[in-house]
Formats: sequence, C-alpha cells, structure tokens
Amino acid sequence: MKTHLASVILLSSLIMSRAEILSPIPLWPNGAPGALGTRPQDIPTLTPYLPDSTNATGAAMVICPGGGYEHLAPHEGRDYALWLNQHGIACFVLKYRLGSSGYHYPAEFQDVTRAMRWTRAHAADYKIDPHRIGIMGSSAGGHLAATLLTHFDAGNTNSDDPIERQSSRPDLGILCYAVITMGEYTHQGSKDNLLGKHPSRKLVKLLSNELQVKTNTPPCFIWCTYEDKTVPMENSLMFAEALRKNHVPFDLHIYQKGGHGMGLKDKPPFAHPHPWAGDCLFWLKAQGWVE
Repeated sequence: MKTHLASVILLSSLIMSRAEILSPIPLWPNGAPGALGTRPQDIPTLTPYLPDSTNATGAAMVICPGGGYEHLAPHEGRDYALWLNQHGIACFVLKYRLGSSGYHYPAEFQDVTRAMRWTRAHAADYKIDPHRIGIMGSSAGGHLAATLLTHFDAGNTNSDDPIERQSSRPDLGILCYAVITMGEYTHQGSKDNLLGKHPSRKLVKLLSNELQVKTNTPPCFIWCTYEDKTVPMENSLMFAEALRKNHVPFDLHIYQKGGHGMGLKDKPPFAHPHPWAGDCLFWLKAQGWVE
C-alpha cells in the first residue's frame, strides 16, 4: 500500500511539474473601465496555467478565487488550476477588482465578463476550443461565476475591440460553496464589499443569482457542505432549484463534513483531494471535457 501511495504521489508530482504557468496578462492594456489608479489592485489580470500538450483536451476554465470580495484566496485559484491541468484542462486564473480596494459592482462583473471574452478571443493561441470554456468559482468567487452564468451576453458585433465582439457566455459552471443570493442567506461581508452598505432593492435582486436563472443558463456542477456556517447550503439549494425549474442540467452535491473555504483540502500534488474533486471529474467527463 505504501509503495502504491508513493507511486501515486510521484506520478501526480510529475504531471503537475509539466504544467506551464505564464505571466499575468492585463485584461485591458490601457486600463480597466472605472479604474481608480494604476496600483496592482486596479489592474485585473488573467494568469494562464496550461496542461502538458500530451494530455490537453482542448477545454478551458476561467477560475475566480474566493475571499469575500475582500481578498483572493490562492488555494482557490492556483491550486484548482494545477489540479485541472493534470486532467488536460487549460486554466486562466482571474485577479478581479475588490471591494477592499474601493471597487463595487459593476467593476467585478466587468472583470469576469472581460476574462471570458478574452479567453474566447485567444482560444486559438492556447489551442483550446472556444465552445468549451467554463467558469469556476468558490465562495464570493462562486458568486461572481454565478453572476456571469446568469448575466452573460452575445457580445457587441459593432465594437472596434475584437475581444468585446465575443460572447461572454460560459459553456458550463463549477460552483464551490458559492455565495448565490444577496437575500436572507447571503454572506454579509461579500454583499457589503460588492454592493456597499446600503444597496437598492433593485440591485439586491439583480445580484441574487437564484432569481436570474433562465433556460439558457449553462449546465452546472454545484457543491457545498452541511457544516458550512459561513455560506449556508441554502445558497446552493436555491440555485439548483432555479436550474431545475428552468430545465438546466446540473449536478448538486452536499457533503456532511467540511468547513467553508477548504478548496481541494489537500496540498500539492493533490494525491488525495476531497471527494468533490472526483465527483466533479466524473461530471466533466460526462460533458466531454476530460478523458
């Protein structure tokens, strides 16, 4: 058993080491709309994590780390990307603007929308399929991902910017213990950082994503835990119910054990991540995204 475990860890380590991590790319070379300055926190970026060419599937994932719209949790960005790279998925980790840096809606939404358009516009450069680009997010990053899943558009065909001509619709979504609602079961810190202390009822409704699901919302994998006291499981349940009512396919997993923000609940090389990871890979295989 010990020999087998050592072999698994070594193999995983070798696969991870073949991932290519590129430098962060500013989403707007001339500055983001509404930027408050030129500090690093004013410049939203995408960091590409590319799988080895021998196992690349052509699928891609834009990843939104969590952090309550106050900070960005590395283990919900980099670690997810390295894990998905092992399974042939190219990843693009988004550094989006935050409430703690003076940004409220719509800045965060502008960033994730631009990230999806940018990835699709550069699909050929990274040898990915522009029709297999998903969005993934955890906690507040899950709220941002869910916002894109429910508020996308087809792009502006008349724009002088070729990136803005692209659709912002993800082809699927992965939501990890996601904030969904701005209502009763919200995470108050995320709500305050995103919307400010006294948002209008209209804005609260607009960003309560369980109320914004439509029949063309992409398929989703959703998971959370019963023990999560930070973002109640009702968030995931409400989103799944809305998907069901609109005939949108989804997988929903609620695990009994596990606290908020646990990510893969493992350290590189991710030999034994939490069972959600295996369930997610099973779902991704059913979507034709992994071998």
